[in-house]
Amino acid sequence: MPLRIPHKQLSPDTLNRLIEEFVTRDGTDISEATRSIEQVHKLLDQGKAVITFDEDTESCNILLREDADLFES
Repeated sequence: MPLRIPHKQLSPDTLNRLIEEFVTRDGTDISEATRSIEQVHKLLDQGKAVITFDEDTESCNILLREDADLFES
């Protein structure tokens, strides 16, 4: 089961890099991703999204809170 990582415990630089990597995974150019990056920051701040870490794959993901809750139930 993935672990939740509180985004406030990450340094601002690490959080920004994680969000940038997440937003550009599908090939979106970073210059085109600015709005999406801002939206992800907002969702995390509002508690509507969470950061998860999968120990098996050693990878992070950002999920909507309700989707993350489904994985844990």
